Amino acid sequence: MDYNKIKIVMLDCDGVFTDGIIIYDNSDNECKNFSAKDGMGIKLLKLSGIKVALITGRKSNVVLRRCQDLKFDYVYQGIVNKLKIAQEIIDKENLNWENVAYMGDDWNDYPVIKKAILSAAPADAFQDFKNKVDYVCKRKGGRGAIREFVNYLLKKQGKYAKVIHEFIHYLENYTG
Repeated sequence: MDYNKIKIVMLDCDGVFTDGIIIYDNSDNECKNFSAKDGMGIKLLKLSGIKVALITGRKSNVVLRRCQDLKFDYVYQGIVNKLKIAQEIIDKENLNWENVAYMGDDWNDYPVIKKAILSAAPADAFQDFKNKVDYVCKRKGGRGAIREFVNYLLKKQGKYAKVIHEFIHYLENYTG
């Protein structure tokens, strides 16, 4: 596999970008947990020139806000047919499936992981699903699994050290 062909990382939300726990309070507010480690992973992907997409079956303002904070390139919510949306993104970007890495955690992600050149799952995905992906993270969903996958990908592409150097340089020269 030529990891350098990967130009976009697509992610599921609940169980990947979050820990999969959905909390509703008595005022109909929804709460989700996001990992700052995963957020840094998204920033590193973006700095490396790789685009990021989120495709999720649920709709949530909390998720939209986090994706906007991290400047995701694509956010699709309320999606049943994730494969159709993934193909639309690929077409918009003038890419093909050998340019796609996908991280999911359950069977609703399977049609996409089956086609992506590189697929991953968090440590806490069910074993029968983990048996279908290329890379199984040691970290759980919403607990750094995305960051682990990003580090893995960037190292395979030979970009990790350069991206870290560029990020540190940005921080040292930030005048905000």
